[in-house]
Amino acid sequence: MPGSEFDLIGAIDARMPAPGPRVRIPSGDDAAVVEPRAASAITVDAIVDGVHFVLDSFGPEAVGRKALAAALSDLAAMGASQGEAYVVVAAPADLVDEDLLGIADGLAEVAVREEVTVAGGDLVRSPVLVVSVTAVGYEPGGTRFVTRAGARIRDLVAVTGELGGAAAAVELMEAGERRGDPADRGAHLLERQLNPTPRLREGRALAKAGATAMIDVSDGLGADALHLAEASGRRLEIELGRLPVAAGLAEARGGEQAALELAASGGEDFELLVTVPPEHFDSAVQAVADAGSSLTEIGYVTDGQGVALKLPDGGELPPSGFDQRRGSLSGSGSG
Repeated sequence: MPGSEFDLIGAIDARMPAPGPRVRIPSGDDAAVVEPRAASAITVDAIVDGVHFVLDSFGPEAVGRKALAAALSDLAAMGASQGEAYVVVAAPADLVDEDLLGIADGLAEVAVREEVTVAGGDLVRSPVLVVSVTAVGYEPGGTRFVTRAGARIRDLVAVTGELGGAAAAVELMEAGERRGDPADRGAHLLERQLNPTPRLREGRALAKAGATAMIDVSDGLGADALHLAEASGRRLEIELGRLPVAAGLAEARGGEQAALELAASGGEDFELLVTVPPEHFDSAVQAVADAGSSLTEIGYVTDGQGVALKLPDGGELPPSGFDQRRGSLSGSGSG
């Protein structure tokens, strides 16, 4: 096992995939040197032990996977092509090297899968485990970045994949379930927390298909819909009965109503909430399917402000989600 800080850093570097073609000087010097050929999108995302994960429940590899996937999800919401990532791990002095190497293994797993170069970073001491990722993406040829601010009246509102699984996984872990347990109802849901997938291909497909606004569902559908509505200066009308609820969620939550409420408020699904002109919607559905996921129409854009989350019985839910400053455990949807 590594004996010194530099041995540990060397062991971490050895786990990372080979640098991509834009990287002229990779990790190991005082700074990486990258030669981009397009406009850049840059995001910073941090996850904290006790807020976004519990190390004993997740395991170190899942922490690494989640840290990089969460940052890449922001790039997906811009319709960006992934490029490089820079990782800072701040760890307590008593955290064993095996856990730090496990985090590196999780980072490397996602980096290989999503074709990302981990081009640098830092390892420092901290009272609590924090993994911070700066991710850089690039504007693909033939399309422009999609922002939160472009939704137009009459656009359809849609979401990729399924919702509520990541929040349900937190509840399952709090109840003592772990990845690999034989219970069928929990395995699919747990995977949404322990091995999330950023919708990078879907984001690029939606940008090319004519998406007018887009955001990733990280704080919860209601909260993120409100962010998009405010940025666009429009109102989103969302029918909760049309939400693509994660398989097994109703059973885990004890009913359809509870499942809908969690799907509307729980965070960290890392799906994409998008607005698309009606005339482009069919092609957007096909483009997302070709990228490996699904796109479900859940509402529309109208004049006004805010978000309406309409329940099947005629009632409404307030647009809530996880508060990064004051919340308890991310994914729970509780503030």
